[in-house]
Amino acid sequence: MYRATTHDIEITVEPFYLEEQSEPDESRYFWGYRVTIANLSKASVCLRSRYWKITDGAGKTEEVHGPGVVGEQPVIEPGDSYQYSSGCPLKTDSGMMVGSYQMQSANGEAFEVSIPAFSLDMPDSRRTLN
Repeated sequence: MYRATTHDIEITVEPFYLEEQSEPDESRYFWGYRVTIANLSKASVCLRSRYWKITDGAGKTEEVHGPGVVGEQPVIEPGDSYQYSSGCPLKTDSGMMVGSYQMQSANGEAFEVSIPAFSLDMPDSRRTLN
């Protein structure tokens, strides 16, 4: 698991390889990842948007921006957490992701929360941050 805390918001990411959705013979590899966002602050926050930088094993980079996560803009109360799962296709058998969430506090203040860099590795391969 990978973890980062910014502005009392803790982000934990657990990536996993999805063999059944991958086709290595056709250079298609698919990973899932589970994200938990824990609000350790004393105020509610709303996740407004996301930013991802995805880099495959060959160094090709893609950036993704969008509102919320998995079609939602969750409000997370103090002491609560929100969890979702998503996925990432690559043309190589390894890669990495890193990013940020744009959050908004109950008083309307916008702030950025870091998503820790995490490695996308094949099962049984040595785990490295590419």
